[in-house]
Amino acid sequence: MSSESVGGILGAIVAAVVLAVAVVFGPIGQYGKPPKPAKAEPAAAPPAAPVAPAPRGPVIREVPNQ
Repeated sequence: MSSESVGGILGAIVAAVVLAVAVVFGPIGQYGKPPKPAKAEPAAAPPAAPVAPAPRGPVIREVPNQ
């Protein structure tokens, strides 16, 4: 057997395994799955008073030398 025929046989085996895995696991994502139920959102309450933003960045403190 030449290396080309061995490569072709191995390629066919790999392709068959990939196809079998794709059939077993099925489609990925929302396609093929039942639709998710829609969430019923309650009526929005009027917004409360705005809150002061949280401080950003690291807290730097003086460290005494000993």
